Amino acid sequence: MTDDVLFEIDGAVATITLNRPQKLNAVTPDMAAAIVAAVKTCNDSDEIRVVIVTGAGERAFCAGSDIKELDSYETPWQFRNRDDYCDAIRKLLKPTIAAVNGYAFGGGLETAMSCDIRIASENAQFAAPEIKLGWIGGGGMASFLAHSIGASNAALMIMTGDPVSASTAEGWGLVSEVVPSADLLPRARAIAATIASRAPIAAETAKLNLQAAFSMPLDKAIEYERDLQTICFATEDAKEGRAAFREKRPPVFRRR
Repeated sequence: MTDDVLFEIDGAVATITLNRPQKLNAVTPDMAAAIVAAVKTCNDSDEIRVVIVTGAGERAFCAGSDIKELDSYETPWQFRNRDDYCDAIRKLLKPTIAAVNGYAFGGGLETAMSCDIRIASENAQFAAPEIKLGWIGGGGMASFLAHSIGASNAALMIMTGDPVSASTAEGWGLVSEVVPSADLLPRARAIAATIASRAPIAAETAKLNLQAAFSMPLDKAIEYERDLQTICFATEDAKEGRAAFREKRPPVFRRR
């Protein structure tokens, strides 16, 4: 682990904070390994129900990989097979919220897009700047942008490398909300608390269902959704939800 990644648990909500603000929270190999470890802890825990990902300070969510560290890979193949922090975030089984403060560039943008829900502060900026350095993104940049903002806007970002503002990102559908900087983490925590109060198995299967909606033909996606619904319906939590509804009381879900 490293002090450049903070991992905190508050009740049912875990927060992963990239903690290298003096370097715009650019990710080093040690930080990537720490993110991988934090994700494993979240996935192994029955108590953690939602994960927030954010960056320390107001200037940056994450400026991507630390460019100076990239020369430490002896071969392009070693670079290809490195621990990737975006891959790690996508392996989270629990619902994830990106609280984007400041720059979300390159791998930082991919990290935000690897989360299920994205909210941004008013000073946030989003960019796919790799083309300015001679390469392209490799953490899902094209797929995520094309799905979230459309082919033309995705091409504009990827082919120019220029940033877009938080308001533009909201208009394009890249983020769900834009809030004042002081309200960013409180709003993320409020959303997390709402999700954490819902049936956790249902929330996790909803995440799987949304992923399937992007990757399956419509008929197969609906069939898969019905299978997931049946799995949820068979849980103790679903039984508790029905009982609470009948008894007009709040349900108590136990992830069972």
